[in-house]
Amino acid sequence: MGRPDGYRYLKTHEWARVEGEFTYIGLSDYAIRHLSDLVFLDLPDVGQDIMQNEPVGEIESVKAVSDLYAPMTGEVVERNDRLIEELETLKKDPWNEGWMLKVRMEKPSEFDNLLDDAAYQRVVDSSE
Repeated sequence: MGRPDGYRYLKTHEWARVEGEFTYIGLSDYAIRHLSDLVFLDLPDVGQDIMQNEPVGEIESVKAVSDLYAPMTGEVVERNDRLIEELETLKKDPWNEGWMLKVRMEKPSEFDNLLDDAAYQRVVDSSE
């Protein structure tokens, strides 16, 4: 399954998708496949400020606990609490239903510094 257009990435596999003054943040299908059996997701509270490249939560599989990093700086205005109860959603639809956070961007220009699809593909290829 190919990645959708309009997304940008961190090397740690988080994605950002901009809609107006907001960015949605999630985790790529590649990362979710490699984590395999997900058991726990910890996300920041609404109202919390997050900083680009700083840890914002954790995702846990039966194998390991991994930090989640913020691709963008801003204030969390919504979090996808349904994911916390239904981690399977991440496997089914990491790009749309599987969004984790909706953030009011503080620095929209940060998006341009994220990896585009081709650069992210090189990260994936070098990981395999």
